[in-house]
Amino acid sequence: MRPLKPTIPMSFVQNMLMGARRSLAPQNVDALVLTAGIAPTLLEQRGARVTREQFVRLYEVISLTIGDEMLGLWSRPIRAGTLKYLGLCLLDAPSVLVALYRFTRFWNLLLDDYVLQLSRKDQLVTLALTPLAGTTALTIFGHELMIKLSHGMASWLVGRELPLESVGFGFARPANFAEYAHLFPGPVRFDQGHSSVSFAEPLLRQRFHRTKAELIRFVKRAPDDWIFVTFDHGSTGRQVREFLSDKATASPTLAATATALFMSDRSLSRKLALEGVTFQKIKDEIRRDHAIERLVKTHESIDQIASLVGFDNTPAFHRAFRSWTGSTPGAYRR
Repeated sequence: MRPLKPTIPMSFVQNMLMGARRSLAPQNVDALVLTAGIAPTLLEQRGARVTREQFVRLYEVISLTIGDEMLGLWSRPIRAGTLKYLGLCLLDAPSVLVALYRFTRFWNLLLDDYVLQLSRKDQLVTLALTPLAGTTALTIFGHELMIKLSHGMASWLVGRELPLESVGFGFARPANFAEYAHLFPGPVRFDQGHSSVSFAEPLLRQRFHRTKAELIRFVKRAPDDWIFVTFDHGSTGRQVREFLSDKATASPTLAATATALFMSDRSLSRKLALEGVTFQKIKDEIRRDHAIERLVKTHESIDQIASLVGFDNTPAFHRAFRSWTGSTPGAYRR
């Protein structure tokens, strides 16, 4: 069975739209959202979520409509073709470390309000996005994109997800901060002096080989390959999600899941607690994401979906879905 892809909270969608809202009329922004297969009425619904495919499609339509590969989130437009030429200047670098240095130099030719700096200290390499003036307007999704692009391109160069030593953001901790654990393979901190990402230096000293043809495929799939380069990074929570994701109808118990993962019930609960989650929370997230995918992508009835995601009756599914997303399944589908 195809692995279940996690859904994306609407707060990320709202942040993605910030640049488009500066240059387009509200009705045109709604048209972009509709083109991506998202109902504009969901934008204001607390708890609403979109599928990964909808999220990527919205990125694509914004980029094409306003002619900016970074979605109008910086003071200067990042014109079509920029990411391809960025990649081309990395291909012949002798190591990932040199490639990341070139990465910073490239962006500093384009950014007016920020400087992207590479520094090395105590076997750590850090890329920091530092404002050039105190009045620089902060765009949350712009910072998130730059950190994800830095990590995504470094990981693509070596053909595997690179672990991160730390991620910092120069903005306050958002209400959906727990979602960041799904996007960044390392500890994430907020309220920092600037946004940054740090790698272990020995990892970056390795050589790599990538071709121009591979780069073109990577760019054409943007931003799917670099925004979603990872999900939960080998944690116990990820193991539980992977086990549960194709068993929504069977609704395995904590004991059955622990046995499948070769640990005791108590050990599984303790490890999940250390990661800030519970078995029931993960189970509900899996059901929610299955339900949203089926509502968006299939013509199955609400009753069928309720049964398929593990509910004995449709009213119980309605109550659960409203608690997850703030909407009924029928309204969400419409």
